[in-house]
Amino acid sequence: MSNKKLVIFGLGEAAEVLFFFFKHHSEYTPVAFTVDRNYISSDSFNGLPVAAFEDLETIYDPKTHAMFVALGYTNLNQLRANKLVAAKEKGYEIISYIHPDAGVPSDLTIGENCFIMNTVHIHPHVNIGDNVFIWSGTILSHHSSVGNHCWFTSGVNIAGNVNIGSNCFFAINATVTNNVSIGNRCFLGANSLVNKDLGDGKVMIASSTKEYTLDSTQFLDMLGDKV
Repeated sequence: MSNKKLVIFGLGEAAEVLFFFFKHHSEYTPVAFTVDRNYISSDSFNGLPVAAFEDLETIYDPKTHAMFVALGYTNLNQLRANKLVAAKEKGYEIISYIHPDAGVPSDLTIGENCFIMNTVHIHPHVNIGDNVFIWSGTILSHHSSVGNHCWFTSGVNIAGNVNIGSNCFFAINATVTNNVSIGNRCFLGANSLVNKDLGDGKVMIASSTKEYTLDSTQFLDMLGDKV
């Protein structure tokens, strides 16, 4: 639906990022933001009006406006999932966003309210459910599948033949090796490595790099580096 007007749900950083991409790299024209009335502290955001979600359909007709729910990963993406249902109940078309520079194969199966940023690389034979956010630098390899309501931060690496459940979170540089299944509501921390199946609700955290005993000046002196 070329040049259709768009309402973005959210007033946070995710909404600002999506606003930028929709404004500069899409066929949709953002015309307003919306959140629940209790969360409105200003009548404008990024130069556009803010409308109470409770009254939205009386101001922005669902017949002429689409919607994208641009909330973060609160409660492992469940808040965003709930608002997606509420938006659909109001009759809005829910769209997905794929950056034109993303590496996306022609056979990709993808649901609604998904976000795929630039420099994401997705192999052939990949299925992605609804409400999945994939940030820059992430790789989804061949014959892998992603459930609903997941969040992949930048630089996540998913190998081939990986099956991922719903409501999962992957922090920066998390890696999953070949032929692994990830259950629902799993949390993979930064730099974590998963090479075996995970059941529902599992948490994987990689140890932080140990702080070196020398400060930066002493360390460079030791190396003979006078930068």
